[in-house]
Amino acid sequence: MITLGIETSCDETAVALLDDDRILANMVYSQIEHARFGGVIPELASRAHLEKIDRLTATVLKKTSLSIDKCNLVAVTDSPGLAGALLVGVSFALGIHAQTGIPVTGINHLEGHICAIFLSRPDIPLPFLALVVSGGHTAMYRVDNVGKYSCLGQTVDDAAGEAFDKVGKMLGFPYPAGKAIEEEALRAGAGAGREAVFPVARLSGSPLDFSFSGLKTAVKYYVTEKGKDYSREHRPVICRAFQEAVVASLVNNCAAAAEKSGCKRIVLVGGVACNMRLREALQQRLGDGVCFPPPELCADNGAMIACAGFMRSKLNLLRPPHMDPGGTL
Repeated sequence: MITLGIETSCDETAVALLDDDRILANMVYSQIEHARFGGVIPELASRAHLEKIDRLTATVLKKTSLSIDKCNLVAVTDSPGLAGALLVGVSFALGIHAQTGIPVTGINHLEGHICAIFLSRPDIPLPFLALVVSGGHTAMYRVDNVGKYSCLGQTVDDAAGEAFDKVGKMLGFPYPAGKAIEEEALRAGAGAGREAVFPVARLSGSPLDFSFSGLKTAVKYYVTEKGKDYSREHRPVICRAFQEAVVASLVNNCAAAAEKSGCKRIVLVGGVACNMRLREALQQRLGDGVCFPPPELCADNGAMIACAGFMRSKLNLLRPPHMDPGGTL
């Protein structure tokens, strides 16, 4: 089964072709237009998707030597995301359907991230816990099957990736800042001072929920109090302390969820899943039960959307696209 996957929920224009669960092509255009603004500008994102999506699709087809009429299914992200960005992808997919008659199914972006693990671990046993950590989302799900998800906890304010970007902006890094903070934290070295320590949020009412707003504010107060010169000189230590607080929150909740649910298999997905310190800490705490897709399948991509479509088709769970920018899994 040949599935075309289209992802345009935020600032990546992504198109992929799968033969069942085997990737034939997976191409992503990351919109650099937003870097000078320090964050995603929805109107610019929509315009960039419009300019790139048809050419990117044509390039994917050419790369695989396939014509569009060889596709059996088009899977497109329809929720959640930026309204204008989603509209571009959904409209393009429906245009393909109108021209060719190929069936189109809508895919939840978070489900796409979860299904990315099946591209590298098609035999992974169910159920498992999925920690979805990205710029826009931080949530933990029990996955009993494709289409069967139970939310165990989610962020009550900022997402982890959003906190990375906002703290990065405070410290003078360009957007997106996650990789830069990770690399800067490594420069602190094992013997560096530990004078910068930031709080790890614990929510008593909902112990498996996440919160990063207070951490972001703590970094802001620290940098303001210490001053620009000190913060510039000690930036590696600040980055390490901030990253350790984020990682501790995520790892603690994963451990608590595993204990509470009895499910010891943890899948880490989403853009922040590329963070090597987070991967290392999860494996140290929870052992061999932790796994994650390769980095290129953690960030937003079309292959994960195509995989979700393919797996839903096997279970007869296809549905028409429905625009839902604030939708949940």
